[in-house]
Amino acid sequence: MAAKTENRIIADNRQARHDYFVLEALEAGIELKGTEVKSIRCGGVNLKDSWCEIKDYQIYVNGMHVSPYEKGNIFNRDPRRVRRLLIHKSEIRRLFDKVRQEGLTLVPLKLYYKGSRVKMELGLCKGKKLYDKRDDMAKKQAQRDVERELKDRSR
Repeated sequence: MAAKTENRIIADNRQARHDYFVLEALEAGIELKGTEVKSIRCGGVNLKDSWCEIKDYQIYVNGMHVSPYEKGNIFNRDPRRVRRLLIHKSEIRRLFDKVRQEGLTLVPLKLYYKGSRVKMELGLCKGKKLYDKRDDMAKKQAQRDVERELKDRSR
């Protein structure tokens, strides 16, 4: 039987794309416990208000909420515990330099399956100002209006 090559998205952090310019995106593994994996497979995860930090050349995700597994009893972990990301040391050093020197932020963008593994897309981001957010919303609205007009004219 052929292995699935598609990546099924578990959770998407749309708020991050609204609040930040994503300059670069990279894939990272995530260190999870057994009941957390089961809970994620049931869809009990939320990336809103989550962020990443680098400590001792390790990257950690803070604020990611993984709901307790209903059948997990004593094996359930704290839903908001800090989780370690699995990235090569050279990548961590490069990201650490960019975050420290250029004032960028590491933000989880999405959580997805790659085969049977849970992976996280991590974004190297720069914060948007209020006028940038308004400009993006105006462009999206203009695009919707154009598409609506084209749809109406084709009838």
